[in-house]
Amino acid sequence: MNTKLLVGIALIVLGVIALSYQAITYTKREKVVDIGALQITADTQKKIPLPPIAGGLLIAGGVAVIVMGRRS
Repeated sequence: MNTKLLVGIALIVLGVIALSYQAITYTKREKVVDIGALQITADTQKKIPLPPIAGGLLIAGGVAVIVMGRRS
């Protein structure tokens, strides 16, 4: 299989995933209280938003790579 075809397909798949999830969620442990031997922590969920334009650009880039790979 052609390398450009694989790269194009990978970009399209990443674009679809980015449009589907719209944010990357991760858990961060933070110290709430730190007094000597007493430590209290809390788990908080953070989100990194993925704008829909990023997913659209990934899909468009994947299609462009596939089309350019077919021409050469």
